[in-house]
Amino acid sequence: MMFKWPVRVYWEDTDAGGIVFYANYLKFFERARTEWLRSFGLEQQNLLKEHQGLFIVSETQMKYHQPCRLDDLLSVSAKAQEVGKASLVIAQTATRLDGNSDVPTLLCEGSIRIGWVNAQTLKPARIPQIILDYFL
Repeated sequence: MMFKWPVRVYWEDTDAGGIVFYANYLKFFERARTEWLRSFGLEQQNLLKEHQGLFIVSETQMKYHQPCRLDDLLSVSAKAQEVGKASLVIAQTATRLDGNSDVPTLLCEGSIRIGWVNAQTLKPARIPQIILDYFL
């Protein structure tokens, strides 16, 4: 199931040319992933407290298609692409709806691998089944 989260572009997101700085798409994707997990009732602090583990980013792949600028309203999506025993690959996109069109403009797409680690040792561990069930 595709999850979408709105993100507004602020001054702090842009470079000297008024274009969103490329690394900030990772921040936009992080916000959407966090809210995606929260939509399942999987809040980061509760994962840590109840399951003694947490998700960390272990790999990213990004492709930039079009720039976005100050005040643009984006829709950032997150969807499970691969579900493994110790990691998930999340497919993500950032799109913008253009003024006179109902067709969104793809700005950036990527895949982010998040791995489950033991909170104490930060070593990889199996994702608890109760959490995996949300993605299967």
